[in-house]
Amino acid sequence: MSRRRVRLHTLGCRLNEAELEDWAQRFQAQGFLIVDDDEPADLIVVNTCAVTQEAARKSRQILRRAHRTNPGARLIVSGCLATLEAEALAREAGIDLVVGNTNKERLVEIALTTLAIPAMPELAITDIASSLFMRGRQRAFVKVQDGCRYQCTFCITTQARGAERSRPPDETITAIRRLHQSGIQEVVLTGVHLGGYGSDTGSDLVRLVVRILAETDIPRLRLGSLEPWDLPDVFWTLFADPRLMPHLHLPLQSGSDAVLRRMARRCKTGEFARLVDGGRAVVPDLNVTTDIIVGFPGETADDWRQTLEFAERMRFGQIHVFAYSPRAGTLAARLPGRVDAAVKRQRCQELQTLAGRMKEEVMREQIGRRMRVLCEGASDMEQSGVRFGYTPNYLPVQVMTDSFPPTGNRLLDVVLTGLDASGGRLLGQALGQIDF
Repeated sequence: MSRRRVRLHTLGCRLNEAELEDWAQRFQAQGFLIVDDDEPADLIVVNTCAVTQEAARKSRQILRRAHRTNPGARLIVSGCLATLEAEALAREAGIDLVVGNTNKERLVEIALTTLAIPAMPELAITDIASSLFMRGRQRAFVKVQDGCRYQCTFCITTQARGAERSRPPDETITAIRRLHQSGIQEVVLTGVHLGGYGSDTGSDLVRLVVRILAETDIPRLRLGSLEPWDLPDVFWTLFADPRLMPHLHLPLQSGSDAVLRRMARRCKTGEFARLVDGGRAVVPDLNVTTDIIVGFPGETADDWRQTLEFAERMRFGQIHVFAYSPRAGTLAARLPGRVDAAVKRQRCQELQTLAGRMKEEVMREQIGRRMRVLCEGASDMEQSGVRFGYTPNYLPVQVMTDSFPPTGNRLLDVVLTGLDASGGRLLGQALGQIDF
């Protein structure tokens, strides 16, 4: 009896990636084999994104290509686009099943039942990390929360993801223990509104992290994107445990309070600055990264100047730059004051230039220091003695090893020696591997 082959695709947020990893484990438990993108498959599952019109377009493109290149495979679509446009997708050629966000935790069960695919648990693969390693991933994303109770005017996710729901802490801890036992050294907690964890159960994110650190031995724990208004003062005490990595992604979206009001954001620039300054005073090496939307309706030249100045004041380690585009179904799509496309392109370039300079400055400050780097999948370099990884504060490092063969999924003691020619990565010399 041969295993049925499943190919999994995702695009968009880390939460989508976490869900994909969960499906992989569930399919493996039913005897299925997870295969690479370039391998034939009997079943294809696509976790779509709809955060922007461009993301929706790319999701449809992946679906059509999957059907074209594997016409004999059963095709399942889930995710935000599948939730917002379920009827339209169900009519598309080649799509056999649409599973909305409210049912995606049962996607494997629904697929096997609806499509009459027999399970083969006697062929189950028990190594739950194998599908991650196959894709060159060493960091596991663990979904602990879904949904959002806020309504930022540019965001469609609230409609696609629904009400806030928190994963029970015992279930989260069990999942992390299993991943660690399978060889995973680093876990990232993810959610649509991660800082809202426990809003539906009377708990909170701080208590969850305390339990994870106390009840698991995972060497490295990271937090996914957090809204800045969700972090109480006690949050910073969590970093007293060195296993909680000193990096936070705090979406700013704009450095202009006038624009933030039109976005219906709950944190203005003064509050954001106090939060970041307070965190840096408590957490050594804290690296703060962010998202900024360029050209939001009504954004004036003065608003843009304020955004550039505030971003520079915050010294972000990285900025994800997004040119605003109207998303049907959001309040922002109906706002007046559209910003000209050429102006948006110019502002994006200005912000990317600033972001690159700040990232290089942050990395230069690390030169000469000794840090632990998690070596990830196969290096993109030709030299056999080169690996790639990230510092605890999530700075990219190209690692050279002389006295021992470099292997993925290992923690290395590394001395940071400089920057590569592009200025986009640190260079490091490995001193030795750390065993856990």
